[in-house]
Amino acid sequence: MDNPLDSVRLDLWLSAARFYKTRSRAAKACEGGKVKVNGSSARPHKFLHVGDEITLHVHGQYRDIRVEGLARRGLPAAEARKLYTEKKRQTLSSEEEELLALYRKLDKKQTIKYKGRPTKKERRNLDKWREG
Repeated sequence: MDNPLDSVRLDLWLSAARFYKTRSRAAKACEGGKVKVNGSSARPHKFLHVGDEITLHVHGQYRDIRVEGLARRGLPAAEARKLYTEKKRQTLSSEEEELLALYRKLDKKQTIKYKGRPTKKERRNLDKWREG
């Protein structure tokens, strides 16, 4: 098995390059439209070749990646970084970054998380709110 690879499945490569912990998470990302290869949406069974351009949407950020090497199995972090080169995206100004961070912070505060049945205190507050 010393012969070099000429193509690898996208989901296998994404997990080998350590963008996703497991192949199934990489496959879900592909199915969810978060992965594009050479500008078009890609399914997990698409075969990658050296030189392909990948756009990933990971943790709320877009990453542009160029495939430099192929692997089917997980590698140590230092070797996994050799499988790709990452292009720098246009950066936002400090004001834009600050506004974006503020927006994310406010958005998190607006979401109300209900975890099962309300407590006695929460029921009292609901009754007060309903009564006016």
